[in-house]
Amino acid sequence: MKLARWLRDQRSDSGCSYAELAARVGVHATTLQRAASGQSVPSERSVRAYAVACGASVDTAMDLWRQARRGRLRSAGPASPSPQDIDSVEMLRAGLRELYELAGRPSVRVMEERAGAGRLPHSTAHRILLGQTVPRDTHQLTGFLTACLVTSSEHPAWIAAWQRTRGNQHDQAPSAIAPQRRAPRRHATTTAPARPSVPASGLYASVLGPVRLWRDGQPLSAGSPQQRALLAALVLREGRTATAAELIDALWGTEPPSQALAAVRTYASRLRKVMEPGTFVSESGGYALRLPGQAFDVSVASHLARQAEQMRVQGDLEHARIFLRQALGLWEGEPLAGVSGPFADAQRVRLEEWRLQLLESRLDLDLACGLHADIVAELVALTSAHPLRERLRELLMLALYRAGRQSEALAVYSDTRRLLAEELGVDPREELVRLKERILQADPELAVNTAPSPTNARTPSYIRPAQLPPAVPDFVGRSDVLAELEDVLTAATTGDSLPIAAVWGPGGVGKTALALQAGHAVAQLFPDGHLYLDLHQTTPEASLAAALHALGVTETAVPAGLKERSALYRSALHGRRVLVVLDHATDATQVQWLLPGARGCAVLITSRKRLIDLAGAHLVELDVMSPAEALQLFTRIVGRPLPGEHGPARYVIAACGFLPLAVRAAARRLVARRTWTVSDLADRLADEDSRLDELQAVKPAIQSSYDELSVGQADAFRILSSSAETFLPLKETARLLGCGIADAEHLSENLVDAGLLTSIGDGTYQVPLLARLYARTLPRP
Repeated sequence: MKLARWLRDQRSDSGCSYAELAARVGVHATTLQRAASGQSVPSERSVRAYAVACGASVDTAMDLWRQARRGRLRSAGPASPSPQDIDSVEMLRAGLRELYELAGRPSVRVMEERAGAGRLPHSTAHRILLGQTVPRDTHQLTGFLTACLVTSSEHPAWIAAWQRTRGNQHDQAPSAIAPQRRAPRRHATTTAPARPSVPASGLYASVLGPVRLWRDGQPLSAGSPQQRALLAALVLREGRTATAAELIDALWGTEPPSQALAAVRTYASRLRKVMEPGTFVSESGGYALRLPGQAFDVSVASHLARQAEQMRVQGDLEHARIFLRQALGLWEGEPLAGVSGPFADAQRVRLEEWRLQLLESRLDLDLACGLHADIVAELVALTSAHPLRERLRELLMLALYRAGRQSEALAVYSDTRRLLAEELGVDPREELVRLKERILQADPELAVNTAPSPTNARTPSYIRPAQLPPAVPDFVGRSDVLAELEDVLTAATTGDSLPIAAVWGPGGVGKTALALQAGHAVAQLFPDGHLYLDLHQTTPEASLAAALHALGVTETAVPAGLKERSALYRSALHGRRVLVVLDHATDATQVQWLLPGARGCAVLITSRKRLIDLAGAHLVELDVMSPAEALQLFTRIVGRPLPGEHGPARYVIAACGFLPLAVRAAARRLVARRTWTVSDLADRLADEDSRLDELQAVKPAIQSSYDELSVGQADAFRILSSSAETFLPLKETARLLGCGIADAEHLSENLVDAGLLTSIGDGTYQVPLLARLYARTLPRP
């Protein structure tokens, strides 16, 4: 059988045993072995798991599996018609039934899940399979095709067949196909013009005001408030998937109704019908909107804000003002107006705070461009609406002073001090006091209308740092972990505590690349800057000095003591929204001195160790890549298609242990040797004794982790690496180490923290492939 041969070839290319493949995908080794035996057509699940374990193409595996199913079915009887031959309802029924057989006769519940919530109810699927009906519309038809594993490229032929049967349905019995009701027009009448900012074509969703939908510039019905809340939750995820549980929490919080899941599915089904096919998708038990960034007003606003910041940095203040005005123009009153629920309440606060920050930035630029007289009235109205927002009062004082109204500027300060004392029992912040003193002294610098930075009025010495290194251009995969980090860091805009995300994993696993990707994804939420500190082989004192210099503190003003530096660092960040990225942290003690002291900031940390002692940190473990991700990374770095070389390529990434650093090293070695083929590279990596020499960047990474081990931990690593067993249960580990179970577990977990041992659950451990090869170079214990 062609399928069986292909499966056996993939295992051979991977160089793995059935036990190793089974461990990767959680399927019994006997199941995988039986799938490749050729004695029968295996299940779809077995073939898919086999391909994933080998790092092979799942699409190719599914194509071969369908061919095998088709061959078995056709050997038992005449074939059903292809979609091009279908011109009647009866032929359509037969064709749909064949698709069901080719898909392995999944249950109707499985079909409902595959199709996506609301697209193909299991009761409808059952009636279609019994021949009692056919799909009522193309939406339901594509749901059935998806449930039967028909690729999207084949959908148009089946849709055309379905449309032909609709044209011939007068020749059929009345019950052959239900009459299609004409859907009511969802477009508004010509008396309801589109919003000026709405694109003239395509779908567009807005949440910076009432939650609304448009198609081709005309409004659509977004449904009930709860349905609009669901739409808003998906829009604010900007393409990322929201699970059903997350949507239930967003709509109802901790007290959802008993039929919450059914309600979510109903709302999703209604929204899908309104939108264009393929834009409202169901995946991984949740929903997502697959629309370009310009289809969401929040994405457009973020893009305009980034453009404004770029123009400001380049000194083009006028264009920066224009971009900010365009961004602010997207707000239409209260964000998420008319939508209830805990998620909407939290996001409403975040979006309003974001609007005020953009507004303050625009007013800063207005002052820098000499428009102080033009904005006084606006600032008076804003300070009246937001009386406790000291930044607006600073701007008003500066605008009044530059307009020659010094006494009124000082009166604003007096009013602010009285109001803060009465309402909060506090004094004005230092920046406001300093501005008052400068006005009294008639500081000539205050009269300059071309201040280069919007932060100058806030504190003359403060610099907006932009230290985040560029994201890795060939970054691939890691979507789940990336979304998790973004969710943690985004909490800085709404939460009362300091969000801290700490990514840990072995050397070379891609922690820094992931952190930079996440940092750039949320960068727009931190308008006051981004700090990046590499903590490798440095002291907290030196790191704090570097951070203070980046924030504009002169070298002579940096105090000598560690505690004093940390206190000044927290003061410099107080009241600002800064993202702090701490790369290569050694332990929690090193990090503790570099944490901001107040809300508004966020911290992203990378470390080879689990920072369990860091209070409040959200720990995220990063493991090696999946075979598919590793192959994608290898192919992207090589920069060319690999026709006919997929087998050797899969061997290369398996020989790299799916470690990103090793995969990069292998791919770059191939790029540097233009006369090599992938097979040449695979042949060189086949020699395990010289593999680390071929992957030159890997050995130092492993050695640095090994050098940090204690004597006892180093001995344990060498002993465990010398075992011929792939998997080491705790009992076997204790026997090899010659100690009790508790001591063996303690040593093993220390090695896990060092990235030199992997815990695979149930008290079982495994030495990573490249770490095992490194251990061969060490003296025997």
